[in-house]
Amino acid sequence: MPAFVAIGRFLFSVIFIFSGASKLLDLTATAQSITDKVVLPAVLAGYTSQIEGATGMPMAQLLAIAAGALELIGGLLIAINFGARFFAILLIFFVVAATVYFHDFWNQTGAEAKGNMIQALKNLSIIGGLFIIAGIGRSPRLPEPVYTEPASHTF
Repeated sequence: MPAFVAIGRFLFSVIFIFSGASKLLDLTATAQSITDKVVLPAVLAGYTSQIEGATGMPMAQLLAIAAGALELIGGLLIAINFGARFFAILLIFFVVAATVYFHDFWNQTGAEAKGNMIQALKNLSIIGGLFIIAGIGRSPRLPEPVYTEPASHTF
């Protein structure tokens, strides 16, 4: 069974590795997608302008780098089973946020709503898988040993 868990963990992480690498390899498109969909609360405007000034990059580009790095690093570490529980929990929050901002089928109609509902349901399944990985942690739990009395021999 541990081999099945290891293979499943590796195959599960491929989506994050690929998605994170894709985001990082095309930061312009990723940042544009974030600009189109994500609206940061006005209360954060002071902080975001300070961060933009310190880095010299627009907030959308910083978020694109953060998202790509989280997916790529989290996916790789889940695949090799190092920090799997921690990164699974981080990715749960990430996938929830991505679903709310990018697959908001409740604000759409027609084919667009249906397509985004399917994507949201897929993300819900991914969140379920991440919960399983977070629950298993570094290795699968082994059953508790059962103690049995030695048989007595009467001669």
